[in-house]
Amino acid sequence: MQDTQSTNQGVSWQTVEADYADQRIDNYLLAQLKGVPKSLVYRILRKGEVRVNKKRVKPEYRLQAGDLIRIPPVRVADQNPLPSANLSSVQALDQQVLYEDDILIVLNKPAGMAVHGGSGLQFGLIESLRALRPQAKHLELVHRLDRETSGCILISKRRSALRHLHEQLRNKTMDKQYVALVRGQWQDHVKLVAAPLLKNTLKSGERVVRVDAEGKPSETKFRVVERFEDCSLVEASPLTGRTHQIRVHALHAGHPLAQDPKYGDEGFNQQMRERGLQRLFLHAKSLRFEHPQSGDMIQVVAPLEPSLLQVLKSLRR
Repeated sequence: MQDTQSTNQGVSWQTVEADYADQRIDNYLLAQLKGVPKSLVYRILRKGEVRVNKKRVKPEYRLQAGDLIRIPPVRVADQNPLPSANLSSVQALDQQVLYEDDILIVLNKPAGMAVHGGSGLQFGLIESLRALRPQAKHLELVHRLDRETSGCILISKRRSALRHLHEQLRNKTMDKQYVALVRGQWQDHVKLVAAPLLKNTLKSGERVVRVDAEGKPSETKFRVVERFEDCSLVEASPLTGRTHQIRVHALHAGHPLAQDPKYGDEGFNQQMRERGLQRLFLHAKSLRFEHPQSGDMIQVVAPLEPSLLQVLKSLRR
């Protein structure tokens, strides 16, 4: 998107860049006019106040590179400003880049950092990255990680790359592997947990997920990596991408994650605190995907943070 001019009535004119070719006009406007109610976006389309190349268009019109879009003045809700690039938590992200090229970034997300602002948080990982990389105009999360989870997270720099990577997620050709510490001895024969997950939002805004026949089909593969006296280190590979999927599937199998504040076992959590574990033991250790431009297979590995390595060391004694 490129602003070519603005009139003093507040009408804006935007020229469609190649990256946005083939996107529906309604989806384009919803992304550009963040904070504007969806109903208003469809109203200005229906009334013909939005023009493409001086013509009225329907919501399903697909944009072409070079299209000139007229957008009428609309009241946009105030957006949270980007954080200062000088903040230590923002600057620290530069040290967490595992892979970067012209069209994508893979970061080792720190535990405790939300992927985006909202729910009382002024900013998260994506806002911090936008502050660090002001020249990258189209930074978007390809997928998400829970706030408490650390490890590999993929960010696209171009819309075309985002589409390609989302397609890999839909087709289940992107391989995501996590490591988790769970209560008890994981049984070797439990290699796949397939249980539908239903998401509920409580009045407080907190999201809670449970296994429910009415939920969405969800599958996670599990493999034992190492056994300890009262717990197991497992590798988890989600085949679907539901909220809190690994945590709820592990609980469903009878093995809640260590230091899980939402789905954990308090007795086990206390045991792990005594071992020095101060956070959820869930880490996105690797990502394997096809590069959207070259077609090469890329594999990126995020090392475990020292505090988690220390817990494993204490369990081996």
